[in-house]
Amino acid sequence: MRILALDMGEKRIGVALSDAMRITAQGLEVIQRVGNTKDLARIGEIIKEHEVSELVLGYPKNMDGSIGEKCVLVEKFAALLQENFPQLKIHLWDERLSTSEAQKVLINADMRRDKRKQVVDKMAAVIILQGFLARFA
Repeated sequence: MRILALDMGEKRIGVALSDAMRITAQGLEVIQRVGNTKDLARIGEIIKEHEVSELVLGYPKNMDGSIGEKCVLVEKFAALLQENFPQLKIHLWDERLSTSEAQKVLINADMRRDKRKQVVDKMAAVIILQGFLARFA
């Protein structure tokens, strides 16, 4: 069974998926946010299609480790995910600096700014998942 990672944003959700052996993370897609119902439906399709058993959500703590408004939003979405997909084990993963790290990777790959904007959320989800896999899988 695979692990799915989500990098939650206000406009987009970056999605990454582990391989079956839970060793590597690959970027899957970016979901354009249109509302919780449609967002959950797309996530459900991905869960079913890829036989996902665990889900990792990026948990954007403040730099001092405190919980801010964005963490509260992620916690609420995690509760919706658990309600809709009770078979999944859901983890909140400290994602401080994952988006800036993703930006650096894409800049070092010499990717143009307009292209980076399209994939940075997916790359951030990969970074979140790879960190989780390195620690637990």
